[in-house]
Amino acid sequence: MSITSFIILGMGLSVDSLAASITTGACSLKLRLSQILKIAAFMAVFQASMPLLGWVIGRSFKNMVVAYDHWIALLFLVAIGAKLIYDGLRNDEGEVSCLCPSNHLLLAGMALATSIDALVVGIGFGVLSINIWQAVVIIGVTTFLFSITGVLLGMRVGERINKGIEVFGGLVLIGLGLKIFLSHVIEIIK
Repeated sequence: MSITSFIILGMGLSVDSLAASITTGACSLKLRLSQILKIAAFMAVFQASMPLLGWVIGRSFKNMVVAYDHWIALLFLVAIGAKLIYDGLRNDEGEVSCLCPSNHLLLAGMALATSIDALVVGIGFGVLSINIWQAVVIIGVTTFLFSITGVLLGMRVGERINKGIEVFGGLVLIGLGLKIFLSHVIEIIK
C-alpha cells in the first residue's frame, strides 16, 4: 500500500474518533487546551496500537489465507464501512453521550470503542505485505489531528454534523476495500 492509501485509510479509521471528539466538544463547550490534547492523545494511541495488535494476529494466520487476502481486506473494510454508514443513518437521538476528559477510564473506554475497527483492519494488514510501522504512525497522527479538529468543531457547531461524518467515513472505508480488491484482481489478469 502507498502512503496515500495509508492516509486515506487513516482518515477513514479516524472518523469514529472524530465523531466521538465532536460529541465531546459539543457536550463540553469550555475545554482547556490540555484537555483537548488529552482527548486527542487517547484516541490516537488506541487507534494506532490496534492495527499493530491486529497485524500480529493476522501474521500468525498468513500462510493459511494468503490466497484470499484481498477478499479478507474487502470483506473487513466493507463490513466496517457499512456499520459506520448504518450508525450514521440511524436516528437514535438518545445515544449521544458526553465524555468528561478528566475521567481517564471513561476516556480510555471511548478510545477503545472507536478503535475496534482498526484492530480488524490490522488483521487484514497481517495477511498483506505492508509496512506496519508506516501505517501505525500515519493512522496515529491522522487520528490525533482529526480528534483535535473534532473537539474544536464540536465546541463550535455541536452534534448536528456527527451523523454525516460517519456516513462519509464508511464510504471511504468501502472505497478503500474495493481499491485493494480491484488492484489484486487487475494484477492477476496481467
